[in-house]
Amino acid sequence: MYYIGVMSGTSLDGIDVAITEFSSNGSFQLIAANTYSFPDELHRKIKRLIIEAHSSLHELGCIDIALGQLIGNSINHLLIEHNILNSDVMAIGSHGQTIFHYPINDTPFSHQIGNANVIAELTGITTIADFRQRDIAAGGQGAPLVPAFHKALFSSDTEDRVIINIGGISNISYLPASAEQPVLGFDTGPGNTLLDHWVNVQLGRTFDAYGKWAATGKISEQLLSTLLNETYFTKSIPKSTGRELFNPSWLDSMLSEFSANLAAEDVQATLVELTAQSIAKHIHKYTPNSKTIFICGGGAHNTYLLSRLQEILEPKRITTTEDLGLHPDWVEASAFAWLAYRTINKKPGNLPSVTGAEHSVVLGAIYPA
Repeated sequence: MYYIGVMSGTSLDGIDVAITEFSSNGSFQLIAANTYSFPDELHRKIKRLIIEAHSSLHELGCIDIALGQLIGNSINHLLIEHNILNSDVMAIGSHGQTIFHYPINDTPFSHQIGNANVIAELTGITTIADFRQRDIAAGGQGAPLVPAFHKALFSSDTEDRVIINIGGISNISYLPASAEQPVLGFDTGPGNTLLDHWVNVQLGRTFDAYGKWAATGKISEQLLSTLLNETYFTKSIPKSTGRELFNPSWLDSMLSEFSANLAAEDVQATLVELTAQSIAKHIHKYTPNSKTIFICGGGAHNTYLLSRLQEILEPKRITTTEDLGLHPDWVEASAFAWLAYRTINKKPGNLPSVTGAEHSVVLGAIYPA
């Protein structure tokens, strides 16, 4: 039986749908995958909702349903394209779109939209959603959840491995070779979110392809120092973050503290360096003996960013998860297929050493077909 994973991350660059298969011994195979674009109006509404962190209940409800419809229709389209029957799919694991992540204080929560009732109804497939809340209820951050999948798929008993997912936010999974050492995982800081915002404001593009524009700029050490003064970077793990912190307002406040005039491309180059330096600093601190860094997520296509990481982390080797058998574009969507597999089989999906939860828990709410 197949499992489907669906992911739309903080970059808001599309809905990734992956059809996967797990054997009885847990081995994994990617069957098919595709990315589906957001309609312009829905994309604007979701982006505004995340940035402003404010909405009427009516608008929130409508966006939730519209996103559920888009996810359900995208799944059906991929199934038809590959001649796979809905009845051959055991479950869908839908992450949904995070609109606010607040895993701290006395009332912690993480809120995702993309109505799972609608997805189950449109597809006729059991749908699992709301993966983060149970981990938070158990005292965890509810994030990152993907390191558990990284451990299952990518770990080795002969070498320590580091997986870096560079989406809107960057996160790290440290997979030690020794079973006696805990897996570590946390958000290192911004990935593409500030880069995408700045190139959109300055050039009207949705992203800086291959980092070519950033590569024409000069890194401002003064601005970089200002950006790296953010307290999140020195906060102890477990920790997680999102657009709630690293957003246009945060960038504007940092730029306002910096009086010198910079060319727009210099700001972009410095934002790339922020992503690279914040990732590298955490690798040096928590995984100093690692030799190879495997990149996944949209940032794997930013050749300028990868070149900066390679230079900073030398002699460690920078490559992508394709070297481990899974294309970097489909790692996160596949992870939520795996989480759905775990939930259906009543197996825990979190790693307390990563999220800070008090114990392992079965994740997600099940919406039967």
